[in-house]
Formats: sequence, C-alpha cells, structure tokens
Amino acid sequence: MATSRRGLLIGGAVVTLGTIGYLNRPLARPHKPRKAGELDYAGAQWVAADPANWRMADRPDDYAVDRVVIHVVQGGFTSALKAFQDPGHRAAAHYVVRKDGHIAQTVRELDVAFHSGNRKYNERSVGIEHEGFVEEAASFTDAMYASSARLTAAICARYRIPVDRTHIVGHVEVPGTDHTDPGPHWDWARYIALVGTAGRA
Repeated sequence: MATSRRGLLIGGAVVTLGTIGYLNRPLARPHKPRKAGELDYAGAQWVAADPANWRMADRPDDYAVDRVVIHVVQGGFTSALKAFQDPGHRAAAHYVVRKDGHIAQTVRELDVAFHSGNRKYNERSVGIEHEGFVEEAASFTDAMYASSARLTAAICARYRIPVDRTHIVGHVEVPGTDHTDPGPHWDWARYIALVGTAGRA
C-alpha cells in the first residue's frame, strides 16, 4: 500500500524528535574522583577489598545512607581482610575493627559494600565488621567497643543518622539474612551509650 505524503511527514517528524531527544539526553554522571588509599575515617588503615566484593556509587547522592550495620567476623582481623581481598568471597564490609581498637577501611563509604546479604540495606548502610566470635563474650574488648563507637559516631554525624537501635542494627536484624551476628554477647546498651557520648565529644 502506498504511503501518503502526510504519513511520511508525520513519521519523519517523530523520528527527528526522537533523535533530538536521544542527543539531548544527559550523559551518565561520572563518579566522584577517587584517590588511591583515601580514607573516610582518619587514622584507619587502608586495605582495599577486591572490586568483586563491592560496587562503585556516589553515596549519599545515589542512595541515602541511614543505617550502620554491626557484624562479627567469626574469625580474626587478618582473616577478614584476606577474605575481602578474595574476589571469590563476594562480600566485604566498609570497616574491620580489631580487638585492640585498630580499624581498617576496605571500601569507601561512597561505594556499596556487599556486607548484609540484602541489596537495599547494602545501598543504604555502612557495614562494620568486628574481630571475634559471636559465642565468645571475651571477643568484645573495651578497646574494641570504644574504637567502634567513635567510628559509628563519625558515620552518624556525617550522614545525620540518629543514634538509636532503629538506625544502628546488627546483621541479624537485616531482612532476609541467615546470620546471627553480632550475637547475644554484644552489649547493645553499652554500645549505643558509647556512640552517643562519642558524638557529643
């Protein structure tokens, strides 16, 4: 069937407008510049996680950060760092806290670490691992509590996260998780009080 001149004109206009729209579509926004070894928490040790264990983002522009998730390694500080450097592990937290209070950062807070087993929680939270075992109360030292609380207070201040048990949660509380950390020996009342005190200092 022959195409009318009017049909050609309308069709041509649609194609032209579509092309203009495509050409005027904004380009993907480049990620914020990164510097090798740059830290979000002063005094931490930078130990980069493998890129397979996190994905690049520009938080809080891409995703609002409104949670801190507390984890326990079920092992040692060094073993956690090695796991996060293994591309086959498919998980990493932003920070790892040692029993003596030393902190390593493995993923920038800008980026989404695969730490909670829940995509939306990963996007909205900062994950902090702690050396030790959920079944051992002795894993959680005074130095660890104090150092971790200062870190969490700094994160809460940076993203205006309320210091409470709704916004500072255990891995066990993440929807869909099969993890139990930080476990029954983690002293939540003490920890939240320490975070509050550090935030007012």
